[in-house]
Amino acid sequence: MTFLVFIFLLAFVQDGASDILTSSPIFGPRQVIGLMDGSVTVKCFYPTTRVNRHDRKYWCRETTRRCSTIVSSTGYVSREYEGRATITDFPENGIFIVEISGLRRSDMGSYKCGVGINDKLFYRVKLDVSEDSVMPGEAQLFYIKQQGTVTTSCTFGKEYANERKYLCRMAKTQCSTVIDTYGNVDPSYKGRVLLNHNEVPGSFNIFMTQLKRQDSGVYLCGVGSYGESGESKELNIHVYEEPSLPKGKVEQPLLKGVLNGSVSVECYYDPKGNVTLKYLCKWRKYGCTELINNFGDVLDSYEGRIVMHDNLENGTFTVILNQLQENDEGYYWCMTDGEQEKKSSTELKIIEGQPSLRGPKEINIIAGSSLSLICSYPCKYYSYNKYWCKWKNTACDPLISYEQNQTGLVVTCDQDSRILSLNFDQVAPTDQGWYWCGVKRASYYGETMAVYLRVQGVFPGSEEVLNAESSNDAAISMPGSKKANSHLSKSKIAAGAESPTESPVEDNNSKVLLSVLIPLGVVFLLLATIFAFVKFKLFKNSDRVSVASYRTNISLTDFENPRQYGAKENVCMEEAHETQLDGMNEYAITTGSPKEVPKKPKRGSKEEAEMAYTTFLLKSENISAISSSQQQ
Repeated sequence: MTFLVFIFLLAFVQDGASDILTSSPIFGPRQVIGLMDGSVTVKCFYPTTRVNRHDRKYWCRETTRRCSTIVSSTGYVSREYEGRATITDFPENGIFIVEISGLRRSDMGSYKCGVGINDKLFYRVKLDVSEDSVMPGEAQLFYIKQQGTVTTSCTFGKEYANERKYLCRMAKTQCSTVIDTYGNVDPSYKGRVLLNHNEVPGSFNIFMTQLKRQDSGVYLCGVGSYGESGESKELNIHVYEEPSLPKGKVEQPLLKGVLNGSVSVECYYDPKGNVTLKYLCKWRKYGCTELINNFGDVLDSYEGRIVMHDNLENGTFTVILNQLQENDEGYYWCMTDGEQEKKSSTELKIIEGQPSLRGPKEINIIAGSSLSLICSYPCKYYSYNKYWCKWKNTACDPLISYEQNQTGLVVTCDQDSRILSLNFDQVAPTDQGWYWCGVKRASYYGETMAVYLRVQGVFPGSEEVLNAESSNDAAISMPGSKKANSHLSKSKIAAGAESPTESPVEDNNSKVLLSVLIPLGVVFLLLATIFAFVKFKLFKNSDRVSVASYRTNISLTDFENPRQYGAKENVCMEEAHETQLDGMNEYAITTGSPKEVPKKPKRGSKEEAEMAYTTFLLKSENISAISSSQQQ
């Protein structure tokens, strides 16, 4: 019974020791091979903490009871390896290098490279000595902290240019595919690994990011099929846990957005490093499509939807993507051409919900009109900085709030109604484009909303009018171009200008119109003249009406004063006063002297004609009587 307990405890201790070894932050090659009488170099990595930088580094050989030190950073070298073993520490880079020369067969065995004065922080390395003249290729080592990135180039001959490229992870008996050029991707690495073709035929690049402790292990990048054809190269990756992440630099493994809403992806880089290119790309099985970079290059389908803000002070660049759609789901990579670890991926998921910032998505307006773009925000953004900006491929710089800026635009915010407005006094053709409404707190860019302003029509004399006229003049110079002539006519009318030349079709139409309107006008004038002449003759010659055609009873009392029926009966009126009667538009005419005897009531025109005709008959009879008496 006691023996069984002892066996159990021994197994437990071994398991614990195994866990300690696995969790050790010290890392090196699993195996190194050197030629007889040759030399071998061993690289050992350790975290660059303050303690580790100044602590002892050592290389020892394992025996059944202990690990005998061969060489250490304190200057110790064992007698057997004097002149054959050296150790060099690089504390800034977190690495020390052990070199052993004059290799013998007795040097074969198990060794440890470690840090400290006790045997707790170490990594076990196997040393082999070969008598062959050809050395096998050594594994490429990667010492990466959690959430870091591995970047490597796998180069093979041109004869493999058309062969399958792959990355696989070694297990006991096989190598499981992580990603290949046939579109196969291990689900546990989806969105975290990239395989890009290199310019050199037969070579490719591998990127693996968001690394976890369980990603530590041996990988192979190769061409062809593992174990059957082609070549491969060993990659030994060790992922260690960083003691403390820099304040504020927390990775974003998952982002959530709603349809028509927006998200912000924050990316990190070393501002002191030699970083030139920064970009965001969308992951796919066969590569990563670049969406935007710091040089202003934007994918056409993302125009007006994406913008990059670079902050050189804290080493971050933020990419904002709005007008989210279902197909925007996926993995996005922050990429730089600087340090390997300054690459990361973020997964975006579209969930149900409504965007917080609301307003019109597209506005059509005529040039010269006034306009106010509105953006409503919820209470949760009450204390945030609100802004409007005009989108450009290089940036979306906020417009000046509450003051009129050089563009003639004014940004106002009504805190009571929670509306942010962008006001145009007079919209110009140059104002057409994308405008963003957004919120911001300190250096953090929050939600945004985009609206497209389309300006219709242009001001006379503007550059657009000149361009339109020149293009239309070119079109009209082509004979038989009805479409060009029609377009020219419309553009001239819209611009308020007259065409200097007319098309043959318009000439013929004008002639036909004139040939019809001129005769009609002549006839109308002729009829009006005849009517006026007849009317005038009718009144002038009314006293020549035939006696036989007019019969009436005439009384001499009606001719008390024939003069009052003359044409000058109102000649004495000195002044006329118009007075509105009973609210109607009628007027009473009074003379200038109130003591003058009122005149008799005015007769109608028919009555006047009858009196004039009677007077004429009386005069005619008197004249005929006088002439007959003279003849007698």
